[in-house]
This record gives sequence, C-alpha cells and structure tokens, in this order.
Amino acid sequence: MTKSRYLMIGGFLGAGKTTTMLRFAELLTARGLRVGLITNDQASGLVDTSLAKHSHVAVEEIAGGCFCCRFSSLIQAARHLTESTKPDVFLAEPVGSCTDLVATVSLPLQQIYGDQFIVSPFAVLIDPARALRVFGMEAGRTFPEHVLYIYNKQLEEAEHIVVNKADSIAPELLMALEVEIMRRFAQARVHIMSAREGSGVEHLLNLLLAEESAPLRVMEVDYQRYGEGEAMLGWLNGAAGLNGDEFDGNALLLNLARNVQQKLTAAGAEVAHLKMVLSPSGEPYELAACNLVRGDAEPELSHTLADPLDDATLLINCRAAGEPDTLRDAVSNALTEIAAQHSVQLSAGPLEYFKPGQPNPEQRINAL
Repeated sequence: MTKSRYLMIGGFLGAGKTTTMLRFAELLTARGLRVGLITNDQASGLVDTSLAKHSHVAVEEIAGGCFCCRFSSLIQAARHLTESTKPDVFLAEPVGSCTDLVATVSLPLQQIYGDQFIVSPFAVLIDPARALRVFGMEAGRTFPEHVLYIYNKQLEEAEHIVVNKADSIAPELLMALEVEIMRRFAQARVHIMSAREGSGVEHLLNLLLAEESAPLRVMEVDYQRYGEGEAMLGWLNGAAGLNGDEFDGNALLLNLARNVQQKLTAAGAEVAHLKMVLSPSGEPYELAACNLVRGDAEPELSHTLADPLDDATLLINCRAAGEPDTLRDAVSNALTEIAAQHSVQLSAGPLEYFKPGQPNPEQRINAL
C-alpha cells in the first residue's frame, strides 16, 4: 500500500495556520496531488472548515478537543478522507492553544501507523508582532504567564519555526527576531515567510515534503501548567442569520470585528484570534472572511464579497484571554449594535462559550 504524507502545522492562535494550509493545498493540487485537510477545535462550527470548503479542499473537522486528546478521531478522519478522496497528502491543523504534539501525535503516527503514513517534520508558525512582545523585544499587551508557557512549549518542540507575516514588520525587526529565535530555540531551523503574499511558502512546503520527522528529543511538559494556561483562554463559537436590504457584508464584518475588539479590550480580555465568515444564502462558494489577531491590531479581510447582500449566515470563532461570559457578552452585544447600524435583522443561531478542559492525551511517546 502506498503511504500518504502527513503534514501538521502548529502555531499559536492567529499565527496564520489556515492561510498557510490553504496555500499548501493550492500548490499540491497544482502538482496533481490529492489533498485532505483535517481541522481541529474545542467546539464545532469552524471558520477554518468553511474556508476550506470555499477553496474546494476535501476537509474533515475534529471538534471537542485537540488532536492529542482526540487521536483516535484523527485516525478516523484520515480514514474518512481516504474513502472519499484518497489523499496523497494529509494537511492537519491543530488547535492554536495546543502543545506536545510531537509526543502525542507525530511519534504515535510513526510508531503505530508507520505502514500508512510518512510523517513530515513538525513546523510551528509565529506571528512576528506577537512574538516580539512575548520575547520582550517590544512593548505591548500579551498573555498571562501560564498561557505563555504553552506558547513557548510550542516553539520548544518545533523542528522548523516559521516567522509568518514577514510583510507586516520592518526588515530590521525581522532580522532581530530571527536571531532571538535561533538563540532561544536552537533545535529548530528558522524560516521567513508570508502566507498572505505567498513568499517562502513553496520553499517551506518542499522542505517538509522532502523530510521525515526526526525530533532530537521528547520534551517534558507540565500538564498542570498546560491545563491552567488553557483554562485562562475563553472560547466562543457562534452563528447568526442576517437579513436586510442590500447591505455591505464586507463593511459589516469589519465594523463587527472592531466593536467586539473594543468591548473585549474594555473588559480587560486580550484578543488571541477573532475569525468570522459571512456567506450569502444559496451561494456556497461565495463569502467574506475577517481576521483580528490582537487587541490593538486592525481587523483584515482575507476574502471579500463583490456584491451587496440581502440574506446571509455569519460564523464567529473568538478566542481571548478572559472569561467565557465576557466573550459572550462582547459578541452578543456587538452583533445587536452592528445589525442595527447596518439596518439588518438579526436571528441568533447556536452559541458555545467555555474554557477548554484539562488536556489528557490518548497516546504519548515518552522517549525516542
């Protein structure tokens, strides 16, 4: 049986994993390879899954826990994709607050399912603006200590560290950040890339396809600290219907993101990632998508709608360092205000808001 390639890209919330995965899928498809994407979240209703479908990528969604805690579901998702698509390459995007993925996913795949998968080296993306603050190289709001424990552990286990969004910071800061990463995380090879612009993406993909995962060691993880860090993050996945007379969906998304941002900041919650998609009714491959990755950043549209709307569905995924009730109030009140501002009727859909539970891996390889 021909083995499939398993390629997992990690990174903290807002680092650009989804954009990178969709770039990878586009490049692989252009080479005549079949691709299957596995998305992952603590809850269902993922913006990432919607974006994958919009890009015509075969996708399976694993909800209710990270890959490490849902390892059997990861294997099942791969089987489903094999039955439907027979991927040559599986792209796997883990939860952005997850770590210890080499010991709980990559190594078990190699040792238990090595007859089915060739496992690529584990690459971890970083947002340079966030990293400069975490490493004390620039002032600005960041996360509590236990959340930063997860952030640093993600980089400690990486075989490749990828500074994404290289187009977003000055060259001298980019160079200083690269030097600092090499000093702190000597086990990893460091790359510079912009998934949004496409620069460096194909080079990284070629490297990951040419090699197999071979970590130098299995890192130690304090699972109590890890769990406490997860519990400091509020999680919200929600949906809503919007109905009105020829409203501008692109402007609505940007205004909604700014409103949520203001409310979370006023409540003392630091935004980790706010993602939204707005899909016109009856148009499955048309959408607008908006991202916000910090409390003091500007929201950006990665996908735009060409025409005004009269009926649409909104998906919202919000993660922030704060209480889940704070996220609920910020999102619910912002929705009401923005709907009124744009003269649209709002019909609320399902809403989940919570703190992630204590990580409990199904498999963990303790030593090489």
